[in-house]
Amino acid sequence: MQARDVMVRGVISVGPDIPVQIAANAMVSNCVSALPVIDIRAKLVGIVSEGDLIRRVEIGTEQRRSGGSETLMSSDALAKEFVKSHAKRVSDVMTREVITAQPETPLREIANLMEKHSIKRVPIVQDELVVGIVSRANLLQVLARANDDTDWVESDRVLHQRFVDSIKDQPWAGRPFNIIVSDRCADLWGFVYSVDEKTAVRVAAEATPGIESVSDHLGIAP
Repeated sequence: MQARDVMVRGVISVGPDIPVQIAANAMVSNCVSALPVIDIRAKLVGIVSEGDLIRRVEIGTEQRRSGGSETLMSSDALAKEFVKSHAKRVSDVMTREVITAQPETPLREIANLMEKHSIKRVPIVQDELVVGIVSRANLLQVLARANDDTDWVESDRVLHQRFVDSIKDQPWAGRPFNIIVSDRCADLWGFVYSVDEKTAVRVAAEATPGIESVSDHLGIAP
């Protein structure tokens, strides 16, 4: 399987000059733990995650070091800690050196990247634009659906793309969710806005020619 077979599309992103609090609100409202940061040309310039926002002065979780521990740290390290906890803009707290992959990247390589760099997600980039994201959760979803005697066949990839194409222009398909097709059976994962949207996604999957059964694991975001 490749990244394009399991990645979440329609990724929610933010700009580098967006206030940190707005980025936090976007994560909460969309039930995601990280947001790609893109510039005015829609090119990836960083990623901001929940890990970047847990040490914040607004909620009293900033690092408070004793005089002894501060002497063991460089002034640069202390300055970086201060910026992380006090900065107002996403550009000051985001990770700039983002590990990415392409839609054709095998899942084995995605897993290797996560393990090697101790990261939880990999943005999928094509022509310098973010077209999706693969997280640890997406790999677990594949594992939950996998059978030892079943390989990912080309027909399943065609069905996956057929479903994606059928809803890409639908105004109700705004929440990033994921579909995994294996042996003509579709599993729906992620979160949607409402019961009506949840039903619409399931109906769209059931209406996709070639898909024989649909398992709906979608949750409704608060």
